[in-house]
Amino acid sequence: MTHEEIIESIKEQYSRDLRKQLVKSLLEHEKNKDQAAIRSGYQIMNQIFYYVLNKLGWTIADNAEKWDSSPLDIMSEVFPKLETTQWFA
Repeated sequence: MTHEEIIESIKEQYSRDLRKQLVKSLLEHEKNKDQAAIRSGYQIMNQIFYYVLNKLGWTIADNAEKWDSSPLDIMSEVFPKLETTQWFA
């Protein structure tokens, strides 16, 4: 799949409001240090991230020499302000 196809696929599965709310709740839980809620939110983000990695055919071993940030770029495009969370860091 191309980057655009992956982005559109995620946007079709998760509404804009849901994507915004997920990031907002992650930031809120990180601020409140609610570990159980943080873990739950990170699990959701990880599942979506693994989907992106899978669709790109991306593996660390293949990209260790020349870093390719495409998966993170896609996540940033789909989830506004995700880069401000600790998940992204």
